[in-house]
Amino acid sequence: MSSASLTQAREILRRTFGHAEFRGRQAEVISEILAGRSALAVLPTGGGKSVCYQIPAMMRPGLGLVISPLIALMTDQVASLLQAGVAAARIDSTGEAWERSETWARIEAGQLDLLYVSPEGLMAPAMMERLKRTPLSLIAIDEAHCVSQWGHDFRPEYRMLGRLAEIFPEVPRLAVTATADVRTREDIRTELKLHDSAEFVASFARPELALSAERKRGAGHKRVLELVEARPDRSGVIYAGSRDGTDKLAEALRGAGVPALAYHAGLDKAVRAERLEHFLASESGVMVATIAFGMGVDKPDVRYVIHADPPASIEAYWQEIGRAGRDGEPAEGITLYGASDMAWAYRRIDGREVSDEVKSVQNRKVRQLYALLDGASCRAAGVRRYFGEEGVEACGQCDLCLGTVETVDATEAAQKALSAAHRMGGRFGRGRLVEHLLGKTKDPSAFEAGLSTFGVGKEFSATGWRDLVDQLLFDGLLKEDPNDGRPLIGLGDVEGVRAVYRGERQVALRRALEDSDAMVTRPRKRGRDAVELAVGDQKLFEDLRYWRAAEAKRQHVPPYVIFSDRTLAEIALRQPRTPSTLLAVSGVGEGKLARYGAEVMAVVEKRLTATG
Repeated sequence: MSSASLTQAREILRRTFGHAEFRGRQAEVISEILAGRSALAVLPTGGGKSVCYQIPAMMRPGLGLVISPLIALMTDQVASLLQAGVAAARIDSTGEAWERSETWARIEAGQLDLLYVSPEGLMAPAMMERLKRTPLSLIAIDEAHCVSQWGHDFRPEYRMLGRLAEIFPEVPRLAVTATADVRTREDIRTELKLHDSAEFVASFARPELALSAERKRGAGHKRVLELVEARPDRSGVIYAGSRDGTDKLAEALRGAGVPALAYHAGLDKAVRAERLEHFLASESGVMVATIAFGMGVDKPDVRYVIHADPPASIEAYWQEIGRAGRDGEPAEGITLYGASDMAWAYRRIDGREVSDEVKSVQNRKVRQLYALLDGASCRAAGVRRYFGEEGVEACGQCDLCLGTVETVDATEAAQKALSAAHRMGGRFGRGRLVEHLLGKTKDPSAFEAGLSTFGVGKEFSATGWRDLVDQLLFDGLLKEDPNDGRPLIGLGDVEGVRAVYRGERQVALRRALEDSDAMVTRPRKRGRDAVELAVGDQKLFEDLRYWRAAEAKRQHVPPYVIFSDRTLAEIALRQPRTPSTLLAVSGVGEGKLARYGAEVMAVVEKRLTATG
């Protein structure tokens, strides 16, 4: 893409969305699409994935087609775009016939920049025939991990989207997701026919998130209540593993005076919509939900996510924990787990009608999740390494970094495991590695039986060695080659392995002891570009929030689609009294200036007059 095009894209970012510069790898992704080439982008939750296709759709001729798995997600994005003055619409099962007709009329008149549809709706014959006659600027496939059977939220209908490469061969396609490990990314590229396309993977770091996990006592509901009561007047999401558990936990919270609502697929559609709208509009509401509540939630001021029951995998964990702190302000992710949860996860996988290969992968993901939860090294670093990120440092703020978990020294055992993996040449999987350490390999070759590491691992059971192997994977000391569904174990970070061999680096495993009754109070890192307010500015900030809440109620939209808390905080700090100074605030584009500028400046003027 020419520098002139990048300058134009940046100007749209400033003028429409009110941001001065692109973040992370946004500019690279946008450059690729503007050049007419397809791409895969893996950007973390809150990393601005939508901008990567919204701006090119506004710049390239034709209609930008966005495929999204959830109506709530489409609704939220379209509402935000309309607030910014972008011509966007959605077609889904909730719309009336006249609304669809009106939308198609705007498309045919060339009056629409972006159209959001579901994969099922897209593949309906009538929809596809009309789109074939419509010039398209791009096709964006949101939540692209849904196409992979190795991902955490596989949806069979996403498999159909590979046909788009043949139906629209000249249209650039962008697959975007926040959570995809190496194997899932390979599957996305294969299924969506993005073989030769560029791949952009940003850092998975979320410095605003403080992570912790603790073992359950019983069902864990009492502990959830304690955690929520310790965080009053904050918006939170609590995930439970069943509909019944969701209802009971929400009822218990309400009994304690917490404004909690339950959300799951067993509720009437209208009830779910009403509860979602209430939660999005609330500044201190708590939603107790199953995973039916997830990707479509873009509420930026969620201050904590609690897993009353653990998620299914690390991908699901990061996706769900990622609901917190999307505004860049300090937030928490707290997970309760127990041995019975892990056993239930294995039983659920065993009961699925999928291939043995898929079951094997899903079982491994369960093991890796529990190695993270019950591990002894930095949680955030473990997640980042899981997604293939290198050069990762400890976060310094999770419960493990702060030393609130007791561990045992497993360095000597780790040396044995690393040495065995090295001598076996990366040609075997973890099961064979464990058998080798225990000396229980069935019919070992003379070469294997002659290795110095054969049978040296008597200090651990097979389960103990598997736990240690998982820990070494999280520490980056071992790595797994996907190997077409039959993963092989090999050495990872060379310098790290050498440090373990020399005794310069300790490998620790969590001790099987009861955790302390109380969560440790952690120092909080500030998020991206956090704004500090003085006491006087805080009053103006509250005035602006009051105005925003009233405006959002009048329009029946979530408050954050009007302005984020961070934008209001910056307005309170700068106290703009002219359009030009208000336009300089991050998050205020020309569309919102025209729509809300006079009212915002009136709120500022009123507060300044009142304070003299």
